[in-house]
Amino acid sequence: MDMKKIAQDLFDKEICELEKVKNKISDSLETVVNLILNSKGKVVITGIGKSGIIGKKIAATLASTGTLAVFMNSAEGLHGDLGMVNKDDVVIAISNSGNSDEVISILPSIKKIGATLIAMTANPNSRLGKEATAVLDIGVEQEGCPLNLAPMSSATSTLVMGDALATVLIKARNFKPENFAVYHPGGSLGRRLLMKVKDVMHKDLPLAELNSDMDTVIMTMTKKRLGVVCIAENDSLVGIITEGDIRRALKMRDKFFEMKAEDIMTRNYTFATEDIMALDALELMENRESQISVLPVLADSKVVGVVRIHDLLNVVGK
Repeated sequence: MDMKKIAQDLFDKEICELEKVKNKISDSLETVVNLILNSKGKVVITGIGKSGIIGKKIAATLASTGTLAVFMNSAEGLHGDLGMVNKDDVVIAISNSGNSDEVISILPSIKKIGATLIAMTANPNSRLGKEATAVLDIGVEQEGCPLNLAPMSSATSTLVMGDALATVLIKARNFKPENFAVYHPGGSLGRRLLMKVKDVMHKDLPLAELNSDMDTVIMTMTKKRLGVVCIAENDSLVGIITEGDIRRALKMRDKFFEMKAEDIMTRNYTFATEDIMALDALELMENRESQISVLPVLADSKVVGVVRIHDLLNVVGK
């Protein structure tokens, strides 16, 4: 038995079926999107069995991308969970056959409540399809299962149709990464999308003046251990000295200790503001001909902090 070949054949079969479902996408998708956008309520996804499992994922995707959505198991709906549905809601009922007993049994109540019913089914002419305001056709011709019994291709097509719906809604709502981050505050994803420069910058500043000698500059850099000294005049940052600046100045070894800070500082420095995203600051440091490892952080022209590339990498990762 060639296990690799069997697995690859499954992929081919499901990809083929997805192509067919893609070509079935019609104006109904636009109708569904507009119904959701214009709704004053939430989206309720309902289904049973494998369709219910996929429905949970679709509801979770919608909820995490700006659409208020919940999942209701159709069987539980028969025993009280229909109480979560109100007249302003859009109910998306998933049933491959369109005739699942549990799904069909809750349709009269959904109609009585006054919610808008959407069908996600392979059978638009089913009871579910005929009761619905709009139908998203998820019908496949062949399951991935070699017995053509287990819901494989049909489950995949349902999942991808849900993703398609979520994607259109993301675009329609102009949903941005910072919006996404609000719903994902925990873990590395939240840190990557929410953290600002002011949250990670060092506020104990390595400061020196224009006429500071090299002893002062080196001692300040060594003491603060940030790889930079900020040169300020009248509370404004006029330049920075990095370890690279010192190494270049040391080439003039005989004059080095006669120099002042203003003689070796970088005047055209790159800086960040405290309210930009940490991820943007990292891009600022890396997306250039020669990478830099430290940025002064300014508020107006006053230096308020220093951020190192290591600080940013620890927060947003790569």
